[in-house]
Amino acid sequence: MSDKIPMTVVGAQRLREELQRLKSQDRPAVIEAIAEARAKGDLSENAEYDAAKEQQAFIEGRIREIEDFLARAQIIDPRSLNTDGRIVFGATVELEDSDGKVITYQIVGDAEADIKENKISISSPLARALIGKHEGDSAEVNAPGGIREYSILGVRYV
Repeated sequence: MSDKIPMTVVGAQRLREELQRLKSQDRPAVIEAIAEARAKGDLSENAEYDAAKEQQAFIEGRIREIEDFLARAQIIDPRSLNTDGRIVFGATVELEDSDGKVITYQIVGDAEADIKENKISISSPLARALIGKHEGDSAEVNAPGGIREYSILGVRYV
């Protein structure tokens, strides 16, 4: 795959830090755990060995995944874009839904989306409905529960 992956500056930095931790701390620790489990003898019934090998596979897979994300990353700093107040990738948007609930989301790349941190993927229906709109506009989103309408209360670039 050679498709570029949009990513915020902060998201790219977080991935670099995770990659560094995986390579410098987690990988050596699991290699040591495998060596200790091997030293205990029969590997066929060694749960510690199996768990360590499983953890090693996860770490190696995650390292490959992050390296791929970073190799394909198109790092975008929304503060450097001429947005004319439009909602673009990286924008932090304050919304009010039809029930009067106010929520703030940042539009980020797929690799850094995390709803618990109010970071929504650029490819999500909500983000797609918001892109190009301005503060004061409204956006309709075709959600699984039906059409949801949001008022855009504010747009900022951090």
